[in-house]
Amino acid sequence: MDDRKLEVLRAIVEDYVATEEPVGSKAVAQRHALGVSAATVRNDMAYLEEAGYIQQPHTSAGRIPTAKGYRLFVDRLGKIKPLSAAERRAVHRFLSEAIDLDDVVTRTVRLLAQLTHQVAVVQYPSLNRSSVRHLELVSLTPTRLMLVMITDTGRVEQRYVEMPAELSEDDVLELRRLVNEQLQGRPLADAPRVIADLADLVRPELRDTASALARVLVETLVARTEERVAVAGAANLTRPGNFFAGSMRPILEALEEEVVLMQLLGRADSNALLTVRIGDENHLDDFRETTVVTAGYGPGSVVGHMGVLGPTRMDYPGTIAAVRAVARYVSEILEQNR
Repeated sequence: MDDRKLEVLRAIVEDYVATEEPVGSKAVAQRHALGVSAATVRNDMAYLEEAGYIQQPHTSAGRIPTAKGYRLFVDRLGKIKPLSAAERRAVHRFLSEAIDLDDVVTRTVRLLAQLTHQVAVVQYPSLNRSSVRHLELVSLTPTRLMLVMITDTGRVEQRYVEMPAELSEDDVLELRRLVNEQLQGRPLADAPRVIADLADLVRPELRDTASALARVLVETLVARTEERVAVAGAANLTRPGNFFAGSMRPILEALEEEVVLMQLLGRADSNALLTVRIGDENHLDDFRETTVVTAGYGPGSVVGHMGVLGPTRMDYPGTIAAVRAVARYVSEILEQNR
C-alpha cells in the first residue's frame, strides 16, 4: 500500500470518528490536502474496501473503517496527540494529592474515564511482581499478633496470627527483626523459600512460634495473590456516538466480573509501553466490537496494568496519549514513595 492510500485511510478514520457519519470520496478530497481529485480518492477507497480496510454500511452511503482498518491506522500512527500543558498539570496535581495506594488507584481510574470518555480499568499492583518493603508485628494479646506487610508499591496486607504460647515484648521484637532481615527487599516470588527457614533461625523456645508465623506469612505472601481491579466510567458506553452493533448488556455484565477484566488487562505485553487491541484481537466474545488500550506501570518495572475500553470508533491518538501519560505519572508517584 502506498502512502497516498494510507493518507486516505487516515482521513476516513479521522472524519468518521469526528462526525459519526460514513465518509465519501468527495468529502475526503475537500477536507484533506491530498493533492488529488475525488475520482482518484474514489479509486483508492475501492482498493481499501477490497483489501478489507473500509466497508460500506449500507447502499448509497460513504465508507467506514473496519477493525482491520483501525489496526493499520494505529500501527502507522505517526503522531500521538499529547495532553495540553494545562491537562498535564491537572493530572499531576490530582494524582499527587493521593494519600495512599487505594487513593492512587481510585483517582487514576476516575481520571482515565474523564480524560478519555471511555470505561477505565486499573489493576492494583500485583503481589507477584512486588517486593517486601517492611513487615510489622503488633502484639494484640500475649498470644495474638497482627502481621502487616507493606510492599514496595504501597500495597498493604494485614493478617492476624494466633501464637502457640505467650510472647513477651522482647520475643515480638526479636521476631520482627528476624522477618525483616530475611524478607525486606526480597521479591515476593522468592519469599516461600526464605520463610521455610525461619524456624531454624530462632532460639529453640521460639521455634513453634516462628513456625506459626511462617505459616501465616506463606498464606499472606503466596495464597493471597488474587488480583484486584478498579473500574470507572461504565456509563460512558451509553454516550451518544458510541455505537455497538449488538446489545451492550453483555459488555456491561462482563465489566462486573473481575476475572474478565483481568483477562483483558492480562493480555497486555508486560514489556510493551502500550498495547492496543481492536475487535477480534481481544479474543473474548463480548468484546469483539471494542477496543482496549492498556499500558503497564510501576516503579522501575511493571507491577500492574491500566487501560480503557470503548467502541472501535475511538479517538485513538487522544486515548493512547492519555493512557500513556497517566501510566507514567502513576509510575513516578510509586517510585517517589518506595
